[in-house]
Amino acid sequence: MNQPAHSIPRPLVRTNQAFIVLSVVLTWITGAYWILLLPLIAGLAGILFDYNPVIRLAKRFLTKHPSEYTPEDANQQKFNQLIAIFLLFLGYFSFFVGWTALAYIATIMVALAATIAILGFCIGCFIYYQWTQYRYRKSRKT
Repeated sequence: MNQPAHSIPRPLVRTNQAFIVLSVVLTWITGAYWILLLPLIAGLAGILFDYNPVIRLAKRFLTKHPSEYTPEDANQQKFNQLIAIFLLFLGYFSFFVGWTALAYIATIMVALAATIAILGFCIGCFIYYQWTQYRYRKSRKT
């Protein structure tokens, strides 16, 4: 299977999603909201420096060449990561300042979206697709 130039093997994307879910659940269980900084910093590093340490570490455990896995579009994944970063930051900040309800809403949203993506439906991808369709329709009207 040929992989597009800008793609990420699916197992690496799923590992990142699982890391987000695990971090959020550990935050809920322990009350240590600093744990949210782990996927937040990893996601920011991926966006800003194109180096997500979670994905880089997971890449070492691939049993096949990366091109042999189902590819995930890197641009779409960056869009998804931006949403996750926003929600993780909102959750962290809200816990930090004592806005517990907002903290739980944000972390539930990111954990739920990541879990659903692991199960096969990417909410962020759906939003990304709708956004690109909206931009296309808008460009056709001008």
